[in-house]
Amino acid sequence: MPRSESNWNWSAITFVVFAAVLGTVVSRYVARLADKVEDNFGYVANPDGTKQFLSELPEPRFAQAGRECMDNAKRADTFLYRAADEAHRKVYGKPFTSWNQGSAGTCVSFGWAVGSYIGQCVDWKQGELPKPPLVVATEPIYGGSRTFSRMPPVTNAGWSDGSFGGAAARWVAGRCRDKDIGGILFREKVGEFDLSAYSISLSRQWGATGPPREVAIAAANRRAAAVAQVSTWDELSAAITSGFCVPICSNVGFAATSTRDKFGALPRGGQWNHCMCVISIRFAENHTDGTPDGALILNSWGTAWVSGPRWPADQPEGSFWCSRADIETILRQGDSFAIGGVDFKFRDLNHAEWLEPAPPASVSRVPSITHAIAL
Repeated sequence: MPRSESNWNWSAITFVVFAAVLGTVVSRYVARLADKVEDNFGYVANPDGTKQFLSELPEPRFAQAGRECMDNAKRADTFLYRAADEAHRKVYGKPFTSWNQGSAGTCVSFGWAVGSYIGQCVDWKQGELPKPPLVVATEPIYGGSRTFSRMPPVTNAGWSDGSFGGAAARWVAGRCRDKDIGGILFREKVGEFDLSAYSISLSRQWGATGPPREVAIAAANRRAAAVAQVSTWDELSAAITSGFCVPICSNVGFAATSTRDKFGALPRGGQWNHCMCVISIRFAENHTDGTPDGALILNSWGTAWVSGPRWPADQPEGSFWCSRADIETILRQGDSFAIGGVDFKFRDLNHAEWLEPAPPASVSRVPSITHAIAL
């Protein structure tokens, strides 16, 4: 065999072996990435359970409960995370950022907790609360939504992960069969339990057995009494522009391996049985550069799972914009709710504030409340 042919054969063999090894490494990496994302879900749809909860509400739809918001809604770009950032800096001395549920199916509690937290930050910004709130604890919402807020209530939900929007809504609104329990707790000590930092193990313990009764009763001291189903773009627009966040539950997925486009958005991709939270909204008619209608979704996977441009520049890392068509698909699945404190009154927010530059991340103010937190 000529020497050149021998060299070519060995080169071909080497290339084939290298390609096979590379393919194995890549496939294993992709599999690990998929496993990582899969671990971070936790929405278990329960259409009958959500319908049961809606039947208990005097005005189940936001178009009813938030009629004043619907009638007075302004199509103004609205960025509710700015109130959270200002409040978080005052309390903790550092910027607000995306939370991280870790490798546990606790997404429903994260969507509802962050929606309640940002909503209370808006309340404070509007002068409705005397001081900025502490961050809302997820563990009681997770445990309560899996046990006491089911119909009928469950005393042992088992150790499998997951919950759904209707159950979380019943818990935070204090509409459980036992009227003495359910509501919102903060990241602080509650009796013998220290909720200052997120705990996967405690989430799973309370997810199986429910939070202890003293914790469940303590949650009733503050309730998100106003909850209503959001199923259309107009309802979403009216809720967000009046300062009410919307936790969303669905199986609509997005391209987690993509980077955000120039408008901070991700395209559809795959299936996510997941709960997240809409925290801002924008309208194409307010722009001349092709900026599309969209909803800003805050995820609960930390800040590093997605990259790319942000719009505006202070868009929280770990969040992404989605198109109007995609958010409408999510809302049509029927397990997304606006969340408020007492009621859904129209509030004329300072929408133009989005034009003001956000303070740099290095700015640190002396906290008005000393509180250790891992979020």
